[in-house]
Amino acid sequence: MASAATRLRAPQTEPSASAGVATLLADAAQAVAAQWEQAATLRGETAPAVAALHVLGDAIRAALAGEPLPSLHAYSWTAEAPRLLAGLRRELLRLAATSAVSANDVLLTLTQMERLLHALEEDASARFAEHVLGPNALELLVEVAHDMRSPLGSIQFLVERMRCGQTGPVSPMQERHLGLVYSAAFGLSALASDVMELAQGGARLVGPSVVPFSISEVLHAVRDVIQPIAEEKGLTVRFSGPPNDVRLGHPAALHRVLLNLVTNALKFTNSGAVTVQVDAVTAIGGTTSSTVRFLVSDTGRGMPASVTARLSDDLGGAAAPDTESVFSSAGLGLAICQKLVAAMGGRLSIPGTDRHGTRLDFVLDLPVAS
Repeated sequence: MASAATRLRAPQTEPSASAGVATLLADAAQAVAAQWEQAATLRGETAPAVAALHVLGDAIRAALAGEPLPSLHAYSWTAEAPRLLAGLRRELLRLAATSAVSANDVLLTLTQMERLLHALEEDASARFAEHVLGPNALELLVEVAHDMRSPLGSIQFLVERMRCGQTGPVSPMQERHLGLVYSAAFGLSALASDVMELAQGGARLVGPSVVPFSISEVLHAVRDVIQPIAEEKGLTVRFSGPPNDVRLGHPAALHRVLLNLVTNALKFTNSGAVTVQVDAVTAIGGTTSSTVRFLVSDTGRGMPASVTARLSDDLGGAAAPDTESVFSSAGLGLAICQKLVAAMGGRLSIPGTDRHGTRLDFVLDLPVAS
């Protein structure tokens, strides 16, 4: 292991970095290399670790000498560099505690090691950004979303079994916590589905044919998911449905829209209530119309004016949002709601938003089922 230490010699252009510190660094490098050899954690061998210590030693010497840091992104072991630097720092401090080396020299060396670590982190962030913003960024995002759904589905299944008492008695507090876990997993799973469908253009958001369904049952399903979140925040959620609620439409898409809107309302509401109001429009002569209006309102802090303006532009018939606007701070949930409502033949609008809350509504043609 001596070869790993020989590269950690004292710099020739910086008198404040003494030979004593270089010796401590060399000893620290030997100790770290020995630890890697014993654990064999880097590709099952120690040669890469020794090579990494060579390069890191040169970089530390360059930093102590006031020279520019060398580029390290070409090395395959850069992911392990923080661990190697942490080991060097730990061993340096241990050896310095019982040596006569100047404390200023040790502090200077530690400072430059932190500088090197920061440079490594910045380089790693830049390479990651280049990867996720490259030509295959959307495919990567879809793959991540796809990989999320399977474990999230398992979490939902296991939590539901526990809530049903299949694994033993559940206390009220445990029931509440399990409800929160289920709601969180459900929300993440829906988010993953939204990402995949938006990436595919939203062409498969709604099925080709309508089916009979109960609006009240859709509202109950939404309430079951969000109730634990509302209780945890101390918020009231009110649902009201139309008298004739058996309609023809797309219940799965409607459920996703309402769930997204209510979840978003709960997220930005700290006190008060969230209300979901569903009204059937009365036709001429007092008969029941096929037109149904959905309104979701809250008592939260309201949307920022910039977000409202952009959403109003998109909702008012502007061109379909591109990838950048879909994944912007306006919210992925609202983006998917826009597409879902449009696919069902409606239009999502923002009748009002201020410091006292936000209101979003949409109207759908849902004929009464025979």
